Amino acid sequence: MDNLKGMIIRGSVVRLGGQAANFALRLSVMAALARLLDPQDFGLVAMTTVVTGILQLFTTAGLSSATVQQDTVTNEQMSTLFWVNLGIGIVLALLCAATAPALVEFYHEPRLFWLTIVAGLGFLLSAVAVQHSALLQRQLRYTTLTVIEVLSQVVSFAAGVAMAVGGLGYWAILGMTLISTVVYTVCVWVAAAWIPGPPRRTVGVRGMLSFGGIVTLNSLVVYVAYNFEKLLLGRYWGADALGIYERGYRLVNLPTAELNAAIGGVAFSGLSRIQNDLPRLRNYFLKGYTIVLSMTLPITVFCAVFVDDIVEIVLGPKWRDTVIIFRLLTPTILVFGIINPLAWLLYSAGLQVRSLKIALVIAPLVIAAYLIGLPYGPTGVAFAYSAAMVLWLIPHIFWCLHGTLISPRDLLFAAGRPLIAGVAAAAVALVVQLCLGDSELHFLRLLLGGCIIAAIYLWMLLFLMGQKTVYFDLFKELQGALSMRTHEKQAG
Repeated sequence: MDNLKGMIIRGSVVRLGGQAANFALRLSVMAALARLLDPQDFGLVAMTTVVTGILQLFTTAGLSSATVQQDTVTNEQMSTLFWVNLGIGIVLALLCAATAPALVEFYHEPRLFWLTIVAGLGFLLSAVAVQHSALLQRQLRYTTLTVIEVLSQVVSFAAGVAMAVGGLGYWAILGMTLISTVVYTVCVWVAAAWIPGPPRRTVGVRGMLSFGGIVTLNSLVVYVAYNFEKLLLGRYWGADALGIYERGYRLVNLPTAELNAAIGGVAFSGLSRIQNDLPRLRNYFLKGYTIVLSMTLPITVFCAVFVDDIVEIVLGPKWRDTVIIFRLLTPTILVFGIINPLAWLLYSAGLQVRSLKIALVIAPLVIAAYLIGLPYGPTGVAFAYSAAMVLWLIPHIFWCLHGTLISPRDLLFAAGRPLIAGVAAAAVALVVQLCLGDSELHFLRLLLGGCIIAAIYLWMLLFLMGQKTVYFDLFKELQGALSMRTHEKQAG
């Protein structure tokens, strides 16, 4: 693609805008449901994720990533992968229904039976959309994908809140998920305008299936590692304790999850297109890494300093026990902000096996941490989890970068200036918090604190750290990319 750089920049900006909208929507619905439902409702749904969360990883079977990562892909290959995904979706729906009695027995909670069976419908619905979504990603049609995602979220959130107001309790949470999947599936079919043909055995999909299998296994290991504590808390501390932990975990991860979702897909697609042009791959990755970390750091500082106000405004007074969970998990925002982009590099460069090996080391490390913290309840688990991830940070970086064109020194140089600016902003923010005292004006504290953090951080990063030219050049490239897009439309 001659205009790959412009397409990546446009796609990243569009995705950031879309994820910002999604973030606002998710935050709004989180606030609404937190006031309409009880911790037990969230705990019940979280209990089903022991099964549904793991099975969800197999819905795509990594085949969407395989479609995006390939240099070339034929219609016959995509059609065959579509039918593979559909078959997997049917099997997963049946497996989910079959595990319902076991979940009821494990948690001693009969309400989980029908909740788990109905949740299984989501696997079938998701499977139908996998290749259509991958086709749009491969074509870097991120404006279309963003509109579809925002639309599906708006419709599902409206339905979820209506169901909660109607007194449907935990069914509102599940219904919201299923409605979102239905809207998304219908829209990607319409947008892709692609009808799959019949499956064929000899179309060269074996390599893609192998890639997808490794990606899926990697996702499975990572999922188990980062969610095993919820199984333990639900089993030994009950639905209420799990609900408190799950809301704190979800709230603290929401900003960076949206950020990674916004840029990660575009970065993977773009880097995959230039996987054989190593100098260009290195340059693009380091620029993208710097930008992502520059956005992650002020979020980390803001969450760490104003956690009480965030929980009070978003979740409400009955969720104050979530504050300590949120505070203990805050270091993981920075850790994941540093290590998540490394996955773009590994997958786009075809190093998915290394990523799997790394996951196989992370899993026992964090599970051991959960077990150490479990006797102390949700707070003990949160502290142990954060400590394990902080200790793992440096080994993770060195392992990911070993043998690649990017050295740990390159990464440190890319991250150093944002880190220094973040430390300065954190120091000022702490002083501001002390000056504001224990005021009950939570929104005012957040607004004032957020503006001060942003001002100090940007001043340090752009002027004292000498990054003004870098970001102004990026802005000019964006203007050029948008201008070129306008000319292309007019010429067409």
